[in-house]
Amino acid sequence: METTFKKKGQKWLQWVVQNPKKFFTYSMILLSVSFIGSLIQGVFFPSETAFKIRPPVLYSKSKMSQNPSLNNDKEMEKIVNELKALKVKRDQNTLKKEDSLRIDYLFNQYQKLKYGH
Repeated sequence: METTFKKKGQKWLQWVVQNPKKFFTYSMILLSVSFIGSLIQGVFFPSETAFKIRPPVLYSKSKMSQNPSLNNDKEMEKIVNELKALKVKRDQNTLKKEDSLRIDYLFNQYQKLKYGH
């Protein structure tokens, strides 16, 4: 079996070496037909999954993306003010369990905004 493939391959290679113009012509015809077939398939039978993946939006017109550091500063200021209010509550000994959870959440948010973690 292997020898028949080898013999056929050698015969084909000999033919290519003896007839380079015919080989080039047949190759170009095959490539052209393949290309035209691919174009027809793409135009008349488009793939359903084409362009489903959208790249992330890098630029937008929202104020949030235009001034991220300014927005971060504003958010951090809000968090600090709320933490100050909770500190006053702590000094008055009127903290509840929800308040301590809120303090943890605000502290974590502040860390994320400040250090970007």
